[in-house]
Amino acid sequence: MTAKPMLILIAGPYRSGTDGDPQAMAANLARLEAAAWPVFAAGHLPVIGEWIALPVLRSAGAGPTDPLADQVLYPTAERLLARCDAVLRLPGESTGADQDVAVARRRGLPIYHDVVEIPRLTPQETA
Repeated sequence: MTAKPMLILIAGPYRSGTDGDPQAMAANLARLEAAAWPVFAAGHLPVIGEWIALPVLRSAGAGPTDPLADQVLYPTAERLLARCDAVLRLPGESTGADQDVAVARRRGLPIYHDVVEIPRLTPQETA
């Protein structure tokens, strides 16, 4: 049992399998975001790399299918993992999510594959 709330990176498919279709990427992001509430309800703070990387891309005048995306999406997740305490790896083929898991393993972070695996904190522990 962890003594304090963890910052948990939710990793899974975003661009993978979409062929650059904006609706398919939006659906993938919605699946990632659907895991945010259960992580939060367990007493932790969820984060998704795209929540940070997409505004960075937009500020550079680019989007997730632009050539610049690989220089922003993957490094954002890696930098974020320097601050995270764990990873929740959702199902689905994803090079980026697999890289996130590899980085987390090298850093000795726990990797969860289902929200039920994440330790729940009591309300006193989350204060």
